[in-house]
Amino acid sequence: MFEVNGIVYANEFKESLKLTDARVTDRLMMLLTFSTGEKRVFDATVLTGSAFEPLKNESIFENFKIVHGALTWMDEEIDCAPEYMYEHSYAYEEMYV
Repeated sequence: MFEVNGIVYANEFKESLKLTDARVTDRLMMLLTFSTGEKRVFDATVLTGSAFEPLKNESIFENFKIVHGALTWMDEEIDCAPEYMYEHSYAYEEMYV
């Protein structure tokens, strides 16, 4: 049970998931760091539909920014929820040599 702005909720408080860092690693591939500290690899080919069509242009895809924990492109015209990116990515294990 928790309270927010005077409203009491019966379930447990869950911190919202946010992106803290991202970098392009390959064509339509990114290494994402989430607010949990986890690093995950995201394949942006799962972003389909006309809204995401501009991301096929490499220069647009590489020109992103993180706004309020979400990845955005084209001055925030295109965005993707961090929860979606988390669910459609896989764990990244750093290798030390």
